[in-house]
Amino acid sequence: MNLVTPDGGLLFWMTLIFLLLFFILAKFGFPIITEMVEKRNRHIDESLRLAREAQTRMNDLEKEQAALLEKTRTEQTQILREAARTRENIIAQAKSEARDEAAKLLEKAKIEIAAEKESALRDIRKEVALLSVDIAERVMREKLASDEEQSRYIGRLVDEFTARNQTN
Repeated sequence: MNLVTPDGGLLFWMTLIFLLLFFILAKFGFPIITEMVEKRNRHIDESLRLAREAQTRMNDLEKEQAALLEKTRTEQTQILREAARTRENIIAQAKSEARDEAAKLLEKAKIEIAAEKESALRDIRKEVALLSVDIAERVMREKLASDEEQSRYIGRLVDEFTARNQTN
């Protein structure tokens, strides 16, 4: 029954070994364990702080992203408005250029028509002159059919010619 009731010597040696072990652990083991626990605790606190900072940054980034998205939408709307204005300006300018070109073509056509009209009038005048000469020739042939009439006519022309030369 030694195991159930220990001897005084055994109890002494057990207590002494326990105290010695406790002293060694208190002197060398507990500070290391305590330091490790504190280090772990600091690491956990640092991790929590970093997690909070990351969460804060995430929230800030979300706000920044929302603001950037809104700004992008605003810029997109503005760009679309400017594009519509530019398109309208281009259309108006094209219409204006088309009107100017049409006016130039119309003016050119008027000038060509006037030139054709002048050409036609010259041709008509030429034809009238030729017809007049032809008619005058026929009338003169009838009037100057005899030699006597021709001599009188030539004399009259010579008199008119000499009278003109003398006055000049």
